[in-house]
Formats: sequence, structure tokens, C-alpha cells
Amino acid sequence: MPGDLHTHSTFSDGSTPADKLPFLARCAGMTHLAVSDHDSIASVRYAYAHPVQDGVHLVPATELTAYDYERAHRVHLLCYWPDDCAALAEFADLMAQRRRNAVLQSCKELEQFCPQFSTEEALELAKDSGTLYKAHVMRVLWQYGLADGMYNDVYRSLFGLKPVRGRILHTPRYEPVDTVLDLIRTCRGVVVLAHPSVYHSMELARELIAAGRLDGVEIDHPRNTPEDKAELLRLAKEHDLIITGGTDYHGINTNTPRPVGAFSTAAEQISRIADLAKARKSTLRKPQ
Repeated sequence: MPGDLHTHSTFSDGSTPADKLPFLARCAGMTHLAVSDHDSIASVRYAYAHPVQDGVHLVPATELTAYDYERAHRVHLLCYWPDDCAALAEFADLMAQRRRNAVLQSCKELEQFCPQFSTEEALELAKDSGTLYKAHVMRVLWQYGLADGMYNDVYRSLFGLKPVRGRILHTPRYEPVDTVLDLIRTCRGVVVLAHPSVYHSMELARELIAAGRLDGVEIDHPRNTPEDKAELLRLAKEHDLIITGGTDYHGINTNTPRPVGAFSTAAEQISRIADLAKARKSTLRKPQ
């Protein structure tokens, strides 16, 4: 049976608590679920602590953020079955602090010209995440009728990158792709390039695949283009890569809500991920 291997909870910028997601997955006919919160060790630990919930098998996962400095694009790397190790915890703490500092600065500036906005309300929405996301800021504005949804014109005016930089945009510093790939290797995780169409990462995808740096590619994703899906499928077959899919569920923190299970990973591919992770964990870690 299939699984949704790309979802987000209140551990990062989703609106749904992690403990609700397995129920939603079961209702959608999923047997497996990955709560893959951004740069989060909390989602990894939740899955290890709850291997089966509501009849659904949880796959420990996190979606790590990197940066392709050559092309000036963010990159998302899905990491499945990583060790709950110091290296991953330190990276999660580092990114949480960088995000918090960036978004707190945005909040400070927003309060100067929007008296209805309160940073404390945004922090209350972010209490499960350990940091602060732009989604929490937008939720406060949206609930008071100060925004036209989550990520529409008001969002672009505040946080957009192009064609005009947003009025209060502050961006955390991201680590290079190679650094994050090395981290996943240290954690003995299985690495899948997430939604290459979203951040225009097809050129990078070709490079990483040719270099043998990826275990898989995410193809069945709502924002991948048909052209990119076709090329990814061809590359996956040529290089015997794992093929995954997921909804990229964020609850109501999105422009286009999609239920858990709307996009999924086939059972045989989920088994490949588990088998590869097991093989890597059977290898003794080298002394640091």
C-alpha cells in the first residue's frame, strides 16, 4: 500500500499537529507516512517514538534546506531514516536560530507600520516548532483580514524576492548543498531531492545524479511540471534511483490546500528506502 512521504506539521510551518497526521493518512488509504518538517529533528524523533500510529507506519524524516550558490536557489533535500544524532540536532538548532532571528527582525519592522500585528501572537502559533516561520506571521495577518490569504499579494509585498524585494524580508543563511548532503551521509539517512521544479533545480538534479549523490528523486509532487516529471522518471530509471511522491501537506498554511495522501509513494519504493537505511545502519559508524 502507498504512503505520503512529504508532509509538514506544527513542528515547522504546517498548521496541523503531528499526532493528527497519521489519522488523516489512514483515512486516505495510506499505510505509511513521513512527517518531514523543515530542518527539524522533532519530526524524526516523533516517528521513532511512534513507529505505528492509527495503523499507519511512520517513516522518520526531515526536509533539510540547502542553498545552490552557483545558481542562487534554495534546495530542499528529503532525508529518511536519519540517526537521531548530535550532527543532525546541531544543524536543526542552528537553522532554528537563524530562522528565528530573521523572522523576528521582520516582525519588529512589521509592528512599526501595522499596529494590529503582534509578534507574540505569531510566537504562540510557532510554539511547537522551536523557531518562527513566515507562515506564522501571515496567519496572524490573515485572521484579522489584513492579508488576502497566506501567500498572495500581501505576502509578496512583505516577503517576496522578485521582481521587487519584500518590504520586511530577512532571509536566514543556508548551508551549501554539499554540506547538507555530507550531513545526511553522517546521519546515515536516505536522501531524496524534493520537488525539483519548485526551486528550478533540474540542472542541479542532473549534476547530483551523475555524481551519485542522490538516492532518489521526488516525482509525484503537486508543483513538479510534466516536463520535469518525465525527465526525472527517465533519470531515475537510468540510474536506478528511488522514486518518491508526497503531498507537501501544510494544512491551511498554503495557497492550494491538498489533503494528506493526494500524492504518494508506491509500496515497493517505500521498501527500497527502508532496506537502504537498514543496510547503512548495519555499517558501524567510524570514530569521530
